[in-house]
Amino acid sequence: MRFTIAGLLLCPLLWVDDSANGQENSVAGPRYEQRADHDPNGIGKFYMGREIAHVMGYLGAPWLERDTREKEERLTLLVKSLKLKPGDIVADIGAGSGVISVLMAEQVLPDGYVIGVDVQDEMLLLLQDNARKKGVTNIVPIKGSQKAPSLAPRSVDLAIMVDVYHEFEFPYEMMQEISRAMKPGGRVVLVEYRMEDPTVPIKLVHKMSQKQAKTEVEQPEFNMKWAETIDVLPRQHILVFTKQAEPKSTQ
Repeated sequence: MRFTIAGLLLCPLLWVDDSANGQENSVAGPRYEQRADHDPNGIGKFYMGREIAHVMGYLGAPWLERDTREKEERLTLLVKSLKLKPGDIVADIGAGSGVISVLMAEQVLPDGYVIGVDVQDEMLLLLQDNARKKGVTNIVPIKGSQKAPSLAPRSVDLAIMVDVYHEFEFPYEMMQEISRAMKPGGRVVLVEYRMEDPTVPIKLVHKMSQKQAKTEVEQPEFNMKWAETIDVLPRQHILVFTKQAEPKSTQ
């Protein structure tokens, strides 16, 4: 089935489930901690010891599209490393203006497509405009929320977040919903600037270590398992997690 931007309202993957919204507390206590003393580049909200970074607004889109980005981040190599297949359903969560969505869309033709998820209407408009200019018709833009990417259960082969996960205001809820959206065996990919490398010229709260990423994503309720870290990019990890098969009921 081919999806076009114009056919967005017919997309069967649009899903609204607020069942996780408002679940601020875990069994052990508050999931998030607010601190007055914090990095000015963060929002003062901490999750599992990590401060959440400020979100890049749509006015930052030119930075996403800068001429030097290919050299600095090797986006072409990033997409090649994902080993996408024709027919794959890919969710680009925090797609922004669609730079990476466009690169991935070609790899999943003729029957696959990319779902470009963003919370900002302005970014979704930029994504649509960029796809139209490049003649790409297999990108479906979807507006997500701060707590859910609005994807149907068991619908996605690969979900990717490029320099995005560390900005999620509600990372627990988002990962919970992303996990629900994955097909068994599907891959969740975090591309994050390497915290372990002090030479990476990015503000500290916009970096993540492998250890922190694994701690957050491999929580038992998400049913995600680290598969590999692909270290081919100049500045970023490509952290790959796999959705495990649901345990069989004993009842």
